[in-house]
Parts: sequence; structure tokens; C-alpha cells
Amino acid sequence: MSSQPSPRWRRLGPDERREQILECARRLFGERHYSAVSTTDIARAAGVARGLINHYFGTKRELYLQVVRQVVFVPPPAATALPPDQATPARVAAAVDWWLDAVWRHRTMWLVALGAQGFGRDPDVEAIIEEAEEAGVQRVLEALDLTGAPEPTRAAIRAYGGFATFAAREWLARRTLTRDQLHALLSRTLLALVRDIVPALPTAGAVPAHR
Repeated sequence: MSSQPSPRWRRLGPDERREQILECARRLFGERHYSAVSTTDIARAAGVARGLINHYFGTKRELYLQVVRQVVFVPPPAATALPPDQATPARVAAAVDWWLDAVWRHRTMWLVALGAQGFGRDPDVEAIIEEAEEAGVQRVLEALDLTGAPEPTRAAIRAYGGFATFAAREWLARRTLTRDQLHALLSRTLLALVRDIVPALPTAGAVPAHR
């Protein structure tokens, strides 16, 4: 009589099964080019029938776009994750930490989605990234207690987001920065932006005439 315990099978609910498929798809799309990954590959990795992928996501492309959306949208920090003071070094540092944690969690697919590994982009991916960028601006404003800021402030934060993205590529792809170095770069830049640069922006109507 064998002393090995019998395997315990656990039935997953729809949400858990869907997340399991997404996790496997995220890994495979991060490892290989989109065209080299089939729904059969994903189903095999997830241990499900291929028809279940169609049931939850439709086509392979729809599943891919859902993976992209998942990795480029950074969830809002928990209310207790950030210190309460507005735009203090501690609050800025906590906000940057939150973002770096989210990027690191899906780092391989994050680089692919942003085109850092030569996989290219398409209009649907571009639209998702643009939507995520706008959501990211709002996240930063909320994290620094600057909701309701005027458009020049939003534009400055949007520009900072582009800077942060390219700096993160230096960390993840080129490995020219450590996480600690990147954290110092991003937190100090954001603090200077909020404290010194944004207040110095010309007010509306101060744009010089074309010459």
C-alpha cells in the first residue's frame, strides 16, 4: 500500500480560472513573439481546454490585449500605503516605490508591451498604453493630493511619466541602473517637479505669439 498522499484537485471558480489563464498567457507572450504563441500553448500551460480560452477571452488577439492592459495599468495604492502629508519626500518616495513594485511584478511583459524588445506596437496597443498613461497621471495626482490640478500640471506629470518609463527601461532592459538608483532618480525628480517646476509654469494665456 502506497504511503504517498493522493493528489488533491481543487475546482477553480471563474475568476480564479480566468486569472490563471492570464498568468500563463502573460508568461508566454513575455518569453516569445506574439506569432510564436498559440492558444493551444496557453491552454496547455494553464491545464485547460482550448475552448475555455475562447469562452473567457474570445480570440488570441483579444487575450493578448487583455494581458497588455493588465501589465500597463498600475493599480492605485492602498490608502495606508502612502504617508498623509502632501508632496513630502516620504510621500513621493512611497508613490515611486509603489510604481516600481508594479512594474517589477510584470517586468518581462511590461517591456514587451512598451516595445522595448523590438516586438513593435499596433493601434490597439497604442490606445491601451495611452489610456494607461492618463490613468497614471491621475494616480500620481491622487498620491500627492493634487487632484483638481490645472492642465499644465497634468501635462508636466504626463511628461514625467514618459521620463519614468524610459528610466525604468534602463533598469530592466539595459541594467544600467539599480533599483535604488532608479528610485532616487525618480523620487527626487518628481519632488522637484511638484515643488519647484510646476509652480513656475506660466499661467494660461502667457504662451508667446508665433514669430
